[in-house]
Amino acid sequence: MEFDWCCVTAAKTLREKGLETIIINCNPETVSTDFDSADKLYFEQLTFERVSDIYDIEENANLVLSFGGQVPNNLAIACFKAGYKILGTSPENIDRAEDRNKFSKLLDTLGIEQPGWQSLKGVDEALTFAKKIGYPVLVRPSYVLSGSAMNVAYSSIELTKHLKSASDISPEHPVVISKFVEGAKEIEVDGVGQSGELLIYAISEHVENAGVHSGDATIVLPPQRLYLETVRKVKEATKKIIQALNINGPFNIQFLAKDNKIQVIELNLRASRSFPFVSKVTGYNFVELATKVMMGEKLTNGFKTIDLDYVGVKAPQFSFSRIKGADPRLRVEMSSTGEVACFGDDLQEAYLKAILAVGFKIPKKGVLLSLGGDKNKLDLLLSAKQLINLGLKIYATHHTSEFLKSHGIENTRIYKIAEKREPSVLSLLNEGIDLVINISEGGVEKGETDGFILRRNCVDLGIPLITNLQAAELLITSLASKKVEDLQIKSWDEYVGN
Repeated sequence: MEFDWCCVTAAKTLREKGLETIIINCNPETVSTDFDSADKLYFEQLTFERVSDIYDIEENANLVLSFGGQVPNNLAIACFKAGYKILGTSPENIDRAEDRNKFSKLLDTLGIEQPGWQSLKGVDEALTFAKKIGYPVLVRPSYVLSGSAMNVAYSSIELTKHLKSASDISPEHPVVISKFVEGAKEIEVDGVGQSGELLIYAISEHVENAGVHSGDATIVLPPQRLYLETVRKVKEATKKIIQALNINGPFNIQFLAKDNKIQVIELNLRASRSFPFVSKVTGYNFVELATKVMMGEKLTNGFKTIDLDYVGVKAPQFSFSRIKGADPRLRVEMSSTGEVACFGDDLQEAYLKAILAVGFKIPKKGVLLSLGGDKNKLDLLLSAKQLINLGLKIYATHHTSEFLKSHGIENTRIYKIAEKREPSVLSLLNEGIDLVINISEGGVEKGETDGFILRRNCVDLGIPLITNLQAAELLITSLASKKVEDLQIKSWDEYVGN
């Protein structure tokens, strides 16, 4: 959906300049395969062989690979070696960004920090490295789609399992393991470079801490909870990277931020899934600007993207109910099937609008809390008090119930399935509950645990479920500050006045 919008917008921009525009795509569910979207449509797979055949037919064509996601981006080197004309950032620099070893060396040269990492050459070497830097670690292949085969390993057993999976997915490209920084915020920079200079950018923050795929994350623009110094450091690092790679077109950089220290996760030299979102929130069409830059048009800076008088929130849409047995717990591999973006005068208003738009039902009676680990229980303590103040009854599993009571929060204990006592979790779900907040400790749950059964039943019964601590905190804070009936209904142009 997001890349479809990018392709159609780029095609429209090119056609407005009087250029014949050709789209190659084989997905019948996209707008870009509509015959009105371009002058010509080739309903073919995006492989080098098919692109090569079409290029031979369409003489003197310029290739645009930057707006269709990772698949066309992966064709850059092959097309370059074949002598095809490619618009935008050079394929050599695209490869420098995609290849983990090359990109890491570039960051070292620029003095930009990154999580500790090492190329995967064997399981034993990987286990030794993980023990050296400490668990958890992230298993990350290069040139992957939607985080395929990416996993966080919390032990040597998990790491061995994930390495086998990653090797199967990406045998031709290096697989790296890197230190996974727990408790770090994730920040994205979407922008357009012009001959190595920063033309326009948007800095967004994820509601969820690092560990949730950017396609599944709730994204906020402009950022509401970042230090000004962090924003400054992110922009400074972005400028260095753009200059070093002579970026000429769209880009997306993902950062980690913790204790006012930033680290780069990755760089994509293409439009990202959040390009439509940042375009709508800022009022500047990033794809149109990138297309003009790639065609050689000289544009001037002066875009206002940080100091906005409103907030945009992008919330993911999931389809777990259609996938029998799938665990709805969010991880580093993407699970969402859609998204919604909404605006508000503040973060809480925009967030409530966004989750309502994806079908989330606001709790009115009771909430079940099942929190793994003492830290999660402590972090959600204030939120639990807010739930009581909202007039919601709290139900909780064993240790969560004891913890809440020890801090003066009344609740009703509910028994897990394995305890085989009533009132049980399943009984409560079947009788009706407004919301379940199930926060697991790090690591992969093995088999059908109580947590998995709880989450899966929520999906099957249509009960709102939250599995992320930061999302739970924002939801409860938003409910405490706003009533649904007080949410304002405004048109897009009432917010964006460009």
